[in-house]
Amino acid sequence: MMALSHLAALVSLLLPCLLALLLLRLAAVLDPDSDAAVPRVKAAAPLPLRFRHDGAFKILQVADMHFGNGAATRCRDVGPDGGGALCSDLNTTRFLRRVIEAEKPDLIAFTGDNIFGGSATDAAESLLRAISPAIEYKVPWAAILGNHDQESTMTREELMTFMSLMDYSVSQVNPPGFLVHGFGNYHIGIHGSFGSELVNTSLLNLYFLDSGDREVVNGVKTYGWIKESQLTWLRATSLELQKKTHAPALAFFHIPIPEVRGLWYSGFKGQYQEGVACSSVNSGVLGTLVSMGDVKAVFLGHDHLNDFCGNLNGIWFCYGGGFGYHAYGRPHWPRRARIIYSELKKGQRSWMEVESIQTWKLLDDEKLSKIDEQVLWRHSTDDSDHSVYF
Repeated sequence: MMALSHLAALVSLLLPCLLALLLLRLAAVLDPDSDAAVPRVKAAAPLPLRFRHDGAFKILQVADMHFGNGAATRCRDVGPDGGGALCSDLNTTRFLRRVIEAEKPDLIAFTGDNIFGGSATDAAESLLRAISPAIEYKVPWAAILGNHDQESTMTREELMTFMSLMDYSVSQVNPPGFLVHGFGNYHIGIHGSFGSELVNTSLLNLYFLDSGDREVVNGVKTYGWIKESQLTWLRATSLELQKKTHAPALAFFHIPIPEVRGLWYSGFKGQYQEGVACSSVNSGVLGTLVSMGDVKAVFLGHDHLNDFCGNLNGIWFCYGGGFGYHAYGRPHWPRRARIIYSELKKGQRSWMEVESIQTWKLLDDEKLSKIDEQVLWRHSTDDSDHSVYF
């Protein structure tokens, strides 16, 4: 009797397992796609982002890809030498791969109008195709929205949520603990390199902001602008960060502020070939950035034929220049990308604070020409406002 009771207990334990195996086998027979039942886990970027062992950190800015449906989406404003009727979104993809291979960036910043909603049948599919080279090369990337991204099948909130969940993305929908306007307002800190004394310290801060799309003011249509709630978050974040270290910062948003128009009269480096398309509302972004004291440069998109840098009250404002082939451009004026290169100061024992921030542009021509190199900011040992302290 004892043996029978043990056998019954063993059967009662094995029966659920056998049933589970049978159900799994049945599922495999009914659906031979073994991947269908496997959860998709995001491939995460190594966080926190940090300077390399050689003391450098390189950002690739990609402005205005205007991606549509891939091979079916034709190029705009290209000459016969640019592929003519055979030119498509795939030219944009090839350019992005080319720049990644040549420059090996540590971060890619997609600064809005990543897809062109009116030409994208499926927004998610278009985004996956547009961003695919970053994922293919396993490069961390951050994105913000422009004024065209939401014109397809997804809202701005859905787009930012989707991008935040994509492989190697460090994008965020919005900062925790703050109620801010828009979607895509967040901060990323770039820490010291492994083995350095500042390995746990953010030495370069990046602010990403949603500049909106279109709005109506007093019955007149205009472009969006950065709202007061966003500036409140920006000031609070900067203040908290500067309690720990006086690290320099960079800002990224799509639509330029009204003051950028005045650079036509005060000087710039690069090409100023079209009017600055900004909002009719001046929300005080420049004043906020100046008062914060940490932002050294701002990187913009939106106006594809502008690729210049100009200084406003001590802060550089730089356009990325049109990157995408489905975006409007100018025949025989190559599509282009901007590189932002930061270097650390070498101490006696290890890398220290940021010593300089430089920028240049790359053209999608035969030689991938490098143009308009310039230093945007250099650490001054005589200026206590630029020092790093603990």
